[in-house]
Amino acid sequence: MKKSVIAVLMVGALLLNVGVLFAQEHKMAFPDEMQIKVLRQDLWSQKKQLVAANMQLTEAEAVKFWPVYDEYTAEEIKIIDNRVAMIKEYSEDYNTLSDGQAHNLIKRWLQADDAEVQLRLKYIPIFSKVLPAKKTALFVQIDRRFGQMLDVKVISSIPLLQP
Repeated sequence: MKKSVIAVLMVGALLLNVGVLFAQEHKMAFPDEMQIKVLRQDLWSQKKQLVAANMQLTEAEAVKFWPVYDEYTAEEIKIIDNRVAMIKEYSEDYNTLSDGQAHNLIKRWLQADDAEVQLRLKYIPIFSKVLPAKKTALFVQIDRRFGQMLDVKVISSIPLLQP
């Protein structure tokens, strides 16, 4: 793996103070809409910088790639918004969460995971029309790693349910 990918991921991990949720004596706090907006802008900016720094696109490729990337990102944001809503719901109901609510939340979370996979599968042929196969694969690798890094950061800040 290129050193620049590792460096950007590590810097991104440090800069992405996405610890939007925290546990203190079984209480959870959730950021307000403005905080979420700022976090989202920072996140998408860092992701785009990461992609740009590592894709090594030719000018011709870049002209075709970035509009597709922006379409992909717009769809990805909808999935992320769904997850943010679920986390907010979890934070609001944390102390009183019923078995039914817990079952519903985990089912919806897994459906969001599936939606993310389906989005990537949908866009592989679209990216393949504007990029060579190896660059499409590289984009998918970068996208997945960035998503996994973000998931670890966010999920590790969410307290586990107390039985």
